[in-house]
Amino acid sequence: MKKLNFFVAMLLNCSIIIAGCSGSKWASTSDKTKGGVIGGAGGVLIGAGIGALIGKEKGAVVGAAVGGVVGAGAGVLIGNRMDKHKAELEQIEGAQVETVTDANNLKAIKVTFDSGILFDTGRSNLNTVSRESLMKFANSLKTNSETDVTIYGHTDNTGSRDVNVKLSNERAESVAKFLVDNEISRLRLTTEGKAYDEPVADNSTVEGRALNRRVEVFITANENMIQQAEAGTLK
Repeated sequence: MKKLNFFVAMLLNCSIIIAGCSGSKWASTSDKTKGGVIGGAGGVLIGAGIGALIGKEKGAVVGAAVGGVVGAGAGVLIGNRMDKHKAELEQIEGAQVETVTDANNLKAIKVTFDSGILFDTGRSNLNTVSRESLMKFANSLKTNSETDVTIYGHTDNTGSRDVNVKLSNERAESVAKFLVDNEISRLRLTTEGKAYDEPVADNSTVEGRALNRRVEVFITANENMIQQAEAGTLK
């Protein structure tokens, strides 16, 4: 594993040197072209497979690697599409929306719902308040159909591991079921329970445990969107 990590690190160093030699235009790119830098230079120099390997060690890989290189121009188009989708999602009350990078080094979206919005304490059935927010979320997914969606359920560390694994899986599945019931194809959805393995706050405090009880949703470009972007037909 150490040899593999060294090999990956050497490739990364080479990619940085080559990218630096390509000209100062990368340093002055606007926010709209960041998708191209991520999807182009990063993909060409590192490749989707190695990018996924690096991310896996951080527990942060999202989306399915297409197994090829996504060019800079395609990365720009996908980045623009993701920016528009993100702007829509930011209008949903109770949703924290961020830009992240997927396994193909392309722009992706992370949406975090805390369990206080979605679930009653210790429960996996959606509460009434959350349904309006999730309905808006489903409608946004409908108008952005060329994406895949990965749903992660998280818990705090209260109770046994078995209980929390079960609860986190059930919470992720509850969100998926709601989306399917509202015309989102199950083929687009992947769910996983993370239990209390990835806390974002201190589980020794009430406030920290509340932040750790959450559902995270990652939205990534699917293979069809990538093919359209490569063909220059993605709008």
